[in-house]
Amino acid sequence: MSAVTLNAARPPARPVERGEARLLGGGLAAVAVLLLVFVVLPLGTLFLRSLYDRNDAFVGLANFAAFLNTPSLLTSVANSVTVALISTAITVTLAFAYAFAITRTRMPGKALFKLLAQIPILAPSLLPAIALVYLFGNKGFLRDLLMGHSIYGPIGIVMGEVFYTFPHAVMILTVALSGADARLYEAAEALGARPWRRFLTITLPGARYGLISALFVVFTLVVTDFGVPKVIGGSYNVLATDVYKQVVGQQNFGVGAVVGMVLLVPAVLAFAADWIGQRRQMALLSARSVPYRPRRRPLGDGLALAFCGLVAAVLAGMLGMAAFASLVTLWPYNLTLTLANYDFAAFDSAGWASYANSIRMAAWTAAAGTVLVFTGAWLVERSPAAPVLAGVVRLMAIVPLAVPGMVLGLAYIFFFNAPWNPLGGLYHGMAILVLSTVVHFYTVGHLTAATALKQLDREFEAVSASLKVPVWTTFWRVTVPLCLPAILDIAIYLFVNAMTTVSAVVFLYSPDTKPASVAVLNMDDAGEVAGAAAMAMMIVYTSAGVRVLHAVLSWALQRRTQAWRAR
Repeated sequence: MSAVTLNAARPPARPVERGEARLLGGGLAAVAVLLLVFVVLPLGTLFLRSLYDRNDAFVGLANFAAFLNTPSLLTSVANSVTVALISTAITVTLAFAYAFAITRTRMPGKALFKLLAQIPILAPSLLPAIALVYLFGNKGFLRDLLMGHSIYGPIGIVMGEVFYTFPHAVMILTVALSGADARLYEAAEALGARPWRRFLTITLPGARYGLISALFVVFTLVVTDFGVPKVIGGSYNVLATDVYKQVVGQQNFGVGAVVGMVLLVPAVLAFAADWIGQRRQMALLSARSVPYRPRRRPLGDGLALAFCGLVAAVLAGMLGMAAFASLVTLWPYNLTLTLANYDFAAFDSAGWASYANSIRMAAWTAAAGTVLVFTGAWLVERSPAAPVLAGVVRLMAIVPLAVPGMVLGLAYIFFFNAPWNPLGGLYHGMAILVLSTVVHFYTVGHLTAATALKQLDREFEAVSASLKVPVWTTFWRVTVPLCLPAILDIAIYLFVNAMTTVSAVVFLYSPDTKPASVAVLNMDDAGEVAGAAAMAMMIVYTSAGVRVLHAVLSWALQRRTQAWRAR
């Protein structure tokens, strides 16, 4: 059959109509405006506020000079870097061994261990700190294991941060270690290379970019985390707690803005270094590659099983300790189990309303955020109009990944309280909590949607155009059904993170909109640790229930809308 016949058999693709192109360009411009208003302008306002004193007088860089001349604040910088470096080294080492056991051994129960590694994601970062207080605090039943050292300080912060950041490192390293060419290992064996040499010359170089990503992600999470050091840091100040003290305790917004800008520096540097590393990464698998399948080695598989079992037991034990603490009548004098700690009205004026607020906030975040994220990603990846604008939107969509939650919350205070801002009415309402949460977790959802959209051949749009089908009809009837698994993943990701986040909302709530994670913080500040543990466990139970629902829905959607993938 000739090329002429082939071309005649396929109708030429109709170019996008002017009205459709105008609509797509307008939608892309709207997404750009939203990101500009809720990401770029608040950060710019934060920087401008750092140039004013508490009396709103312009002082230029005087606040930065005062920061550099304040020994306690410089000590906080050193403390943040110290605990971040130690936590990163421990977390990435443990996570690499855990991911290696899952991907490079034949140990049994891999699916279970993958699931157990995700336990910390279901809880706010306050929960491991509360569990550590019950385990190693002044009245903890394992306090003697610290050999006279106090859990309130760097030891407790490091232990809590390792628990909090472990699943993030495991996810990254599992992906990094999953792709390997078996031919490299076969060649190394043929040349007589011993297992340790194969590990150093093949495995580590192949996973180096995953290691770099894990290092920077964990370091950034620890430096910017507020929950763990707030509960268990004691007198060991870090940058995140200093921001809270300057803003909430001393109402010194100028210095608070400076500390926020300083807190932004390590996150931006880590993000930039990770981005550069990812750009230099080369493909490890080619069309001729042979997938690596680990051999059965009884001794190695047994050691891997023992290690993963120990780590999973510690993770489950921390969660179990918090659950037990939420049910104890009076620790450690009366260990009778009771549900009295779940009577939140006895510990906090909002009672169960805080939990209801979190459900509302998470539901709105998942619904509105998923629509915005997926539609925005579709306009960026599929719109034929304004490629320069699409590039700008793509760049602005990545910015939130480098912005710590507390910095974003602080920026929102200044931006929405500015007298010139017509959006000031959103402040202290539920809308501001939803907006800050969507923006804070926007990047991961955008990248997920973009990845799913890039897997779809543009031939779908070409065929629809040739049949004179409007682009929005193709989007609704073709693109959305094919991307339903990714859309559901984005919704669940936003819901769970909205339930567990503390830093992104701690400056923005009002008495009527206080979420459960902030209620945990307030109850712990008031000394009602049992009530705080109970509220934290309610967040865990809700997150776990949503994850189970997600698994069921994913299975149903896979059968109903993704059957074509099995053909």
